Amino acid sequence: MNNVPIDKIRNFAIAGHAGAGKTSLSDLILFKSGKVSRLGKVQEKNSVSDYHPDEHERQNSIYATPLNCQWNDHTFFFIDTPGYADFFGDTKAALSIVDSTLVVINGVEGIEIGTSRAWKTSREKNQPRMIFINALDKEYADFEKILESIQKNYGKTVCIPFTLPVGRESNFKDVVHVLRSDNIPDELRESVEKYKSSLMDTAAESDEELMMRYLDGEELSEEEISHGLRDAIFNGSLVPVFSGSVEKDIGIKELMNGIVNLLCNPFTAQSIPMDEGEMELKESGAGKAFVFKTVADPFIGQLSFFRVYSGILNADSDVYNVTKSSKERLGHFHLLNGKEQTTIKNAYPGYIIAVAKLKHTKVNDTISTTSGGPQFLPIKFPKPNMSYACYPTKRGDEDKIISGLNRLADEDPTVKVERHPETREFLISGIGDQHLKIIINRLKSDFKTDIDLRTPKVPYRETITKTGIGKYRHKKQSGGHGQFGEVWLRVEPLPDEYFEFASEVVGGNIPKNYIPSVEKGIKEAMKKGDLSNSRIINVKVIVYDGKYHAVDSSDIAFQIAGRGAFRDAIKQANPKILEPYMHLKILIPDQYMGDITGDLNQRRGRIQGMNIEEGMQLVEAEVPMAEVHSYASQLRSITQGKGRFNMAFSHYEQVPENISKQIEKTADKETHDDH
Repeated sequence: MNNVPIDKIRNFAIAGHAGAGKTSLSDLILFKSGKVSRLGKVQEKNSVSDYHPDEHERQNSIYATPLNCQWNDHTFFFIDTPGYADFFGDTKAALSIVDSTLVVINGVEGIEIGTSRAWKTSREKNQPRMIFINALDKEYADFEKILESIQKNYGKTVCIPFTLPVGRESNFKDVVHVLRSDNIPDELRESVEKYKSSLMDTAAESDEELMMRYLDGEELSEEEISHGLRDAIFNGSLVPVFSGSVEKDIGIKELMNGIVNLLCNPFTAQSIPMDEGEMELKESGAGKAFVFKTVADPFIGQLSFFRVYSGILNADSDVYNVTKSSKERLGHFHLLNGKEQTTIKNAYPGYIIAVAKLKHTKVNDTISTTSGGPQFLPIKFPKPNMSYACYPTKRGDEDKIISGLNRLADEDPTVKVERHPETREFLISGIGDQHLKIIINRLKSDFKTDIDLRTPKVPYRETITKTGIGKYRHKKQSGGHGQFGEVWLRVEPLPDEYFEFASEVVGGNIPKNYIPSVEKGIKEAMKKGDLSNSRIINVKVIVYDGKYHAVDSSDIAFQIAGRGAFRDAIKQANPKILEPYMHLKILIPDQYMGDITGDLNQRRGRIQGMNIEEGMQLVEAEVPMAEVHSYASQLRSITQGKGRFNMAFSHYEQVPENISKQIEKTADKETHDDH
């Protein structure tokens, strides 16, 4: 591919809910442009975009796939993105680096969770957006109903049709362009005039001079109208709505022409925000690129995906990783269409390329042909919602497993791998169970190792509910100097703080230099309570008396005495187990509200509030951590994959008595097993 004029480049993502037809549309765009000679199909497992074996098995997109083609002397760099919530990390990365977003909506189902999530992400980036209502040939497809829902949720004066369907369902045979059609069916004439008037008003409003001429009754040229519409789309006051059917190839040519005529080029924005100020976008000067994705390719090693923003990058040259403050050697540049690769020598603004075998470069890194300077703002990936404890199925495989999972986590920032500091379990966390299933499958196939997944242990806490008094004498004689220390202390509930220590010792019964040793012993004892082997919190400890020996007392003796006195006092203070509560934000279609609230009640959850967000119901709730491990799969089952959630730690609360007894029984068994 030769150097393409910047104003001829269109850089966009195709996003929306799973099943809306994003991948089929991507394949059809490649076919109609002549980029591929055969139309790929997901069902036949020969899609250009969905080429990974996991995608063949699932029959839907798991990974964001960069694609490219030419259309009407323009070049498209576009990314087909996953629609399921479990794989939104890849979608978020793609939406973060493109210039525009094409949101695909199913003409039967309408706005779904993947629709609202893509829309919200694109809107937060202030990206120009375009909507394509697909599958209007299907039974129960209803363009007017879907359009009404879109306008209700995203703006009636903002979302305006550019094409209208001719016929319904099985009789759907064509589309008419609101601005350019001559042979308009009688039943659509009124709608065409209405939307054409709206578009003319919008075009004029985007430019004050055009507005004055328009109000004066002067006829605007097609070029002036297009310019005004592009400005309106760029500033977010207009979202073009196109209609059609990918399966029947209806309305796709009009959509592709709309991408050319209406969406912006890579320099329309003129500048973009950086971590320090803004960077001017230009073709000359330093080459600047951003790494938004990495993939472990089985044939050529790690591939790093770049979006070039400014200047020119040259293959087989030295560049700087500004984020890591290190040099990198670029090898060949690859333009990708699925697994097909085309090698190029130079990459210009708007290009999406892949580079193999970089040593230091990872996701969110800034690459430049000059050292130093500002960095691109990092992608804020969704946080994991689900965790499993990992245990090796074969003795001695733990290091191999950890190494493999860490490499997969480098590739996918929505995967988190860690050893829990309290339970000591090795945890893998992801967005949902389907996401983690893919990661585990890759661990088996790429690293030839297997793991046993278990429900993670809950990091409970223990606390006290009343004042308790304890004392302990540590005395040991074993020839020579012995050990002696005696501590009397009081414990009190401390609801709003983790720990407080005070001394009321008078008369030197415990010398001042031993008081810190007492505190150290207490802190050691707080690491493990008697009820659940969990950390003790929300306790104030007051040392008020004790004894020492001028010869036999020592730091270690008072540590042991402090630890023993604390344990004695805790037993008198009515200890209780606390469990962590998570704050959940659940986004669902309205029809599932009853099932969701019922399920939350069964999980001992409390609903904190309900609201409307991007056309969906937003439920906020607090649920015990012990009850949310399987929530991702349960939510998918209840909503048929149309719901999503995220969660974060909220607070600790006392465990109900019946559950507390079960926890104590389990902890007691683990203690005996350890011995």
